[in-house]
Amino acid sequence: MSAPSEPTTATLQLLQQWGLPEPGDSKKSRGTAMIIGGSPLSAGAVVLAGEAALRVGAGKVAVTTDAPIADVVRITLPEAGVYESPGADAQTPDALRTAYEGADAVLVGPGLDDPEDAVGWLRRLAGHDIACLVVDAFAVGAVREVSRSDLPRSLIINANLDEAELLLGRPVDDLFNDLRPVARELDAVIHCYSAVVAPSGAVWRLDVGGPGLGTAGSGDVAAGTITGFAARGLEPERAAVWGAWAHARAGDRLAERMGLGYLARELATELPAALREVH
Repeated sequence: MSAPSEPTTATLQLLQQWGLPEPGDSKKSRGTAMIIGGSPLSAGAVVLAGEAALRVGAGKVAVTTDAPIADVVRITLPEAGVYESPGADAQTPDALRTAYEGADAVLVGPGLDDPEDAVGWLRRLAGHDIACLVVDAFAVGAVREVSRSDLPRSLIINANLDEAELLLGRPVDDLFNDLRPVARELDAVIHCYSAVVAPSGAVWRLDVGGPGLGTAGSGDVAAGTITGFAARGLEPERAAVWGAWAHARAGDRLAERMGLGYLARELATELPAALREVH
């Protein structure tokens, strides 16, 4: 058996070579992202993810969240259409089903405060015609609770180190090589910190980012950034690499100006400037 290939470094030159889809002349041509998550404990997570998706060029964003915080999200993220989550045993309203089936990318997980809610959402989405599904936070741990054949063909997992270890079933020794068999088993692209791993075994390394990214809400921004690129039409591997790079580079730019204590909301607003470095 041949040795695993070395990671490819995600550089400006690589991203310039890949390019991005043309934005077209309307918001519809730039894709729609649906963000599912949030709770009274963490209402801001879906706001951060939704803003990040818009900041990297998605044309439209919809948010589905708990009824008690829906108005907060509507006010805080006025650019988004906001749906209220049905109860655990309730039928999915036709308008909500139409919205997530019509989205170009669906993100599940940011801000959910109960693992069972994440399992419930994955089961609710199972079997539906969804172009690309991104899972984050509690939804990462729930992904094996649903048959892989029932989930969308295009699946991206945005994991932190604890969640990667949960997928792996043990501590991570080598982030790049340890995630390869998991990506293959789940037939999913996995992003974790400086690594993006594809089911094919291809791996990309990010040499951008720093300790400032370890701040509350940063993972929500990363998940939304990846989802925004997927909504724009990038294939899962490239959406994950573009999203991980843009998120990390936004952090570097903020650290150069402000030092360590920047906020996740500032990461989202810095994303367009980070992308301008590529183009």
